[in-house]
Amino acid sequence: MSRRAKISRKTKETNISVEVNIDGKGNYKIDTGIGFLNHMLEQLSKHSCIDLIVKAKGDTHIDLHHTTEDTGIAIGEALKKAAKKFVGIKRYASAMIPMDETLTRVALDVSNRPYLIWKVKLKVEKLGEMDTELFKEWFQAFSQAAGITLHVENIYGDNSHHIIESCYKGLARSLRTALEIDPKIKGLIPSTKGSL
Repeated sequence: MSRRAKISRKTKETNISVEVNIDGKGNYKIDTGIGFLNHMLEQLSKHSCIDLIVKAKGDTHIDLHHTTEDTGIAIGEALKKAAKKFVGIKRYASAMIPMDETLTRVALDVSNRPYLIWKVKLKVEKLGEMDTELFKEWFQAFSQAAGITLHVENIYGDNSHHIIESCYKGLARSLRTALEIDPKIKGLIPSTKGSL
């Protein structure tokens, strides 16, 4: 079963195309027009082993909000489409990610019940050109579109770059495990309801 998907999302504010291959090797080609977001999505692809192609154009002359949020939506939609109704997956996963002085915990349930818990505080208002408040918006948009219950908690850390990068790497490692095919339930939905 090929777990690949392509989606396009076009609004008056953004024009985004995304391709994902869940069973890839972490190859990526990312162009959002936002340098720091590109860097984070590269981390997401590399550490999840999900091949990811993202091309986004947005109204960045206004600010970076729409492009950031809509990129999260588009990647989430593509991932959900590629996951083929979540048949045979492990479903749950978590990761503890150290990055120098920082430690972040990410836990998720690929449940088709989207929810975000975000316990991340940053000491600066910008990373690169990005307002740091936009990272919560990206994770919220992604979890909603992908149908994932997602808990992100920075336990401690000083450097805001390290904190955010550990959040994306934690998401990546958790997705890598949760979306693996479980040989014990191959072909089945991991739920007593019979559907996610």
